[in-house]
Amino acid sequence: MQVIKKINNNVAICLDQNFDELVAFGKGIGFPKMPYELSDLSKIKMTFYRMDTHNFQLIKEIPENILEVSADIIKNAQSILDHDLNQNIMFSLADHINFAIERSRKGIKFNYPFSYDIRSLYPKEYHVGEIALDLIKEKIKIQLPQEEKIAIAIHFINSQVVTTLQLSETGFNSITELAIQEIESKFNLKIDRNAFIYNRFVTHLRYYLKRLENNEQIDDGSSKLIRSSFKKNYPEVYQCTVDIVSKIDQRLKTFSTDDETFYLMIYVQRIISQTIDNGGINNE
Repeated sequence: MQVIKKINNNVAICLDQNFDELVAFGKGIGFPKMPYELSDLSKIKMTFYRMDTHNFQLIKEIPENILEVSADIIKNAQSILDHDLNQNIMFSLADHINFAIERSRKGIKFNYPFSYDIRSLYPKEYHVGEIALDLIKEKIKIQLPQEEKIAIAIHFINSQVVTTLQLSETGFNSITELAIQEIESKFNLKIDRNAFIYNRFVTHLRYYLKRLENNEQIDDGSSKLIRSSFKKNYPEVYQCTVDIVSKIDQRLKTFSTDDETFYLMIYVQRIISQTIDNGGINNE
């Protein structure tokens, strides 16, 4: 591998054996005089092809030690999680840690609701969050608040790559927007895309699609009586969810079970309720 341009001491622009350009992360690869031939490829931790402008700028702005610890966190996560990670996790995670450290130094704390849900439903991702805080303390000598375990876990929950259905990240975002627009239209709402409840809805949707992908849908019949009650007490939410699931199945050529529809219904009800509580009525 030829190293052609230094970004910082541990990140450089390189050319692979096919002369394709990439960005490589590795301890000290930016030290030698450029260009040079890197023969010991074991020094390379991560490589990124076709990096977009935003992520390239982040590399230049985020301190090296934060990029380094982010790479270590991801390396640990890859050995724990049973799914592929979107390559953008490197940059979103480093950006988050950078701001989390700034907040910590200023004494600002974030409260992440539904922390119990994250610990219960996504124990592996939560464990990655625990490891992340230990690594940050060890390598950067900063003890972040325990709440950051949840925030980091969410990054890894949302980094899951859906593959078998051949659904790209763009396709997933399109389905997410389809669902959100259906809710907004039916209930005359404006949902805050930065709110935690939005993020939670998107997380559930991603895992729902993952179950479709693996043909492992929830289908135990245990929700039958509850679902009947839900249909009676929240008929508009029920119909909205059925319409969303129908559109997803039509687009992906799948068949969602009644139980999957019911569990999505719970999240639809929550995002509607919390949006109304937060004043998200669309008055336009």
